[in-house]
Amino acid sequence: MTLQELISVLKNRGASFAPACSIGQINLVNINLQRIHAATLSTPMANLYQTCGGIWMGSGYIFGPQENTYNNKHPIPDIFNINRDLTNLPNMRGKTLFGRNDLFWFVFDAFGNCAMVDNLNLNVLRKYTDPYQAVYECLVGGKI
Repeated sequence: MTLQELISVLKNRGASFAPACSIGQINLVNINLQRIHAATLSTPMANLYQTCGGIWMGSGYIFGPQENTYNNKHPIPDIFNINRDLTNLPNMRGKTLFGRNDLFWFVFDAFGNCAMVDNLNLNVLRKYTDPYQAVYECLVGGKI
């Protein structure tokens, strides 16, 4: 799946998008993630943030470089702050949480590999070769 296909499908399903981010904002996120020993943004994730600075659909969220507000009342934390306290957990070392829905969390590692993890014990449930497929499944799972 390409980024344009992902955005098109999500728009058709009723997703909401935050404004696109600048390269400077993306670089700042990478610096902050590196500082807490989390995985930095892969090229596909950086490209996603240059297109939209976060996505939400139902109870599914893709955390952006900045805090966003869903329906003008529910704050969605930025990707750095949501990960700051997680880096001390053994199953999260070297990974970055980028999305969540009611059932699962979605993470990527330093190689850009994405996975769906159980939100209770953080065990990997599914691995993805396509990061945009992981984004899609995160958000669609939040709409069920």
